[in-house]
Amino acid sequence: MTAAIRARAQADPDGLALADDSGTRTWAEVAGDLERAAGALLAVAPDSGQRVSVIGENTIATLEAHAAALTVGVGTVATSRQLRPAELADQYADAGVVCAIAGPASLPAVREAAPLAGLHTIVTYGTPDTTGTPDGASRLDPAGAPPDIVPWSDWLAAAPPVPPDAGLRPPRPLLVYTSGTTGRARGAEVRWTVTLPHTAAEYVAAITAESGFPPGPHLVVGPMQHNAPLTSVRHLLAGQPVIILGRFDAEAILRLIERYRVTSTVMVPTHFQRLLALPADIRDRYDVSSLRLVSQTGSACPAGTKLAMINWFGPILTESYGGSESGTLCRIDSTEWLAHRGSVGRPRPPFEVVVLDEQNSEQPAGQVGVLGFRAPQGRGPSYHADPEKTKKAYIAPGVFTLGDVGYVDEDGYVYITDRIADMVVSGGVNLYPAESEKVLITHPAVAEVAVIGVPHPDLGESLLALVVPVVGSAGPDDPPDPPDPAGLEAWCRDRLAPYKVPRAYEFRTELIYNAMGKPDKKAMRAPYWSTDRTIAG
Repeated sequence: MTAAIRARAQADPDGLALADDSGTRTWAEVAGDLERAAGALLAVAPDSGQRVSVIGENTIATLEAHAAALTVGVGTVATSRQLRPAELADQYADAGVVCAIAGPASLPAVREAAPLAGLHTIVTYGTPDTTGTPDGASRLDPAGAPPDIVPWSDWLAAAPPVPPDAGLRPPRPLLVYTSGTTGRARGAEVRWTVTLPHTAAEYVAAITAESGFPPGPHLVVGPMQHNAPLTSVRHLLAGQPVIILGRFDAEAILRLIERYRVTSTVMVPTHFQRLLALPADIRDRYDVSSLRLVSQTGSACPAGTKLAMINWFGPILTESYGGSESGTLCRIDSTEWLAHRGSVGRPRPPFEVVVLDEQNSEQPAGQVGVLGFRAPQGRGPSYHADPEKTKKAYIAPGVFTLGDVGYVDEDGYVYITDRIADMVVSGGVNLYPAESEKVLITHPAVAEVAVIGVPHPDLGESLLALVVPVVGSAGPDDPPDPPDPAGLEAWCRDRLAPYKVPRAYEFRTELIYNAMGKPDKKAMRAPYWSTDRTIAG
């Protein structure tokens, strides 16, 4: 545990430290949990090349596992709760995962992936059990864990003591996986510090010294497999309470803010839109005056939506632009945004923004080009076990890009107008069409396919698959029956996490290609957008 948690456990042992849909934990209980979890993690992953997968279900156990691991230099992987077994096995092999911690929703996929990835241990904090629940809802029943799975409580109870020098181990930041243009996910360490200290204890001290949130309860709204919701780990290690929302429910957010007097939270524009869609009488029913900071991230927010949230919550919205592999690059608060609408803010030290044309020449203020960021040595993106992807992130010596196009105004504020790559941001989640295309092209009735991002009223963007069916002459060697949308969707769902499955399918006689013979995604996207800007926000 950290000094801050130890102090809270001594001064306020019965005070609320954590809450999720299943219950609460006091500071005394959390202090004990973290001590035991640290010992268990060291025992299961003693070597620096080994990691533990923590499936991103929104529960207390998820948060405690990541927090405990950081204190003793055990590497964890923040794993999507929606991945299919083959996807899990691929990431586990790449990251050196030897143990997985899973909840009831993800346990079946983890069990199927285990022999493929060679996992040593699977830990679960519950199995689905609907008996005795009047509304038929699922609840966690640790006693019902299958015999070949170690229950979370038993795992902690059997944990060996933490060695006195465990904090002197090298730090192991969280690893998150992101898709790419090749269609294969690659890992990147979460960047929570400018430089990486020498020991785990120093690293934890650095990331909690500036946790980014004001004191008081922090509310987790998004899935705990993404960088932004996982910043709550820092808040807990700093000795501050964290409230975890399980399944998303707009009114539940307001209810939790009022009940726990929440002071901060992180949301994406889709959350804002669903909150604003609540009837006025429901919105007015709850007191949200305790909020001091709402951090907006994930994707660009429509100006009208952002203005409505500022009018409702007050000028407490702060937008961050960046990525898991880079950390926050730009930031803008509500007052600045009202004066520079549409901007994602000014660069944060140690980063400097540069705008480059096709010849890599720096452009003056107001000129559109590729947005690049100059970073000190070792501070730019680096992808796990993928030097080629790391190399491609850099567009000039010491200058990297997240793949966006835009400009900088005379006051140094950054504006994003387009993307270089095919990436689609849907509900704050980065999606790479290549991953969906890689699966669809294996369907026996698909000859060609291009997946693009199109407008979506709730998510900002969604995936649309443009499909050219296989066509052949009559006879015994006729091709399969033409595909239908339902069949293609089922094909994808069997092989991809649900959020990677296209939401719609259209059939074409041919796709659009550029002069180089490559699919012209920009031309294919253009008819679906009302302006030249073919991205949401």
